[in-house]
Amino acid sequence: MAYLLQQLANSIPVAALYAALAFGYATAFAMTRRADIVYGAIFAFSGQIFLLFANFGWSKLYLVLPVALALGSTAALVYGLAAGWWIARKVMLPLVRSSANAVLVASLGLVLVLEESARLAMQSRSIWLAPFLNQRLIFWNDGAFSVSLTVIQLLNAALMTAIVMFGGGVLARSRAGRIWRAVADDAFAARLMGIDSDRVFVVAYGAATLTAATCGVLATAHYGTMDFGAGMVFGLKVVLLAAIGGHAMPMRAAGGAALYGLIETLWGAYLPFLWRDAVLFSALVGLAVVTRQERAIP
Repeated sequence: MAYLLQQLANSIPVAALYAALAFGYATAFAMTRRADIVYGAIFAFSGQIFLLFANFGWSKLYLVLPVALALGSTAALVYGLAAGWWIARKVMLPLVRSSANAVLVASLGLVLVLEESARLAMQSRSIWLAPFLNQRLIFWNDGAFSVSLTVIQLLNAALMTAIVMFGGGVLARSRAGRIWRAVADDAFAARLMGIDSDRVFVVAYGAATLTAATCGVLATAHYGTMDFGAGMVFGLKVVLLAAIGGHAMPMRAAGGAALYGLIETLWGAYLPFLWRDAVLFSALVGLAVVTRQERAIP
């Protein structure tokens, strides 16, 4: 029983990360209506920028660890948001308006650009953060086994959950959310009603990018590093995760991704780890195919 409780506790930060990533992805997907793997690359790119600047502040500027981490976080958010704004304005918006099916091809190229830019900036070396906020908080103890999480796991889970709840509230109850839905439903009709659809597109993509960048910083702070190939892996993974709840419905996408995080954790605890990704990814692909809705491509 204690082991099961520990695995359920372990699933909390994973589920929160997947939920926040899926929420941000669905916010952008509602604008593009095409699979966009560059979103996962921005997540990884921001984590790598965080490592690069935190390491620079620590080893070159001789800053104390909290200030070095703050420098890295600020740089990651600025670089991630700037990359997302440029991609939205100069790449995705023109493609969606002219040849939407080219979005997937363009996103693949952008993934390679972001991955290689980070790799060259880091000189092809892995950077690891010193552990911090890793004190264990024990929730239950029977004498032989304790159920616990670290401070950073709980902090990350709380922040990512807050992102999803705040974003969901904005989309559901604010004027900005109603405008986003109008453009997501029919950008041309929204434009006829006086809404600047292009501006809404860029803002929505930028908000999704900010979510990805924030998650990249938090995940890197938790795990200590970010691999160079993580952009492609998370790009594909988030596309499939969002399909569980619905690509264009952020809160449902977040809920489905959180469920996947729970299942992934329990699989790793009770079933052969070697087959986990193969089986679960195959299930996601099957789900995406079965739930796919045909629609006319403009």
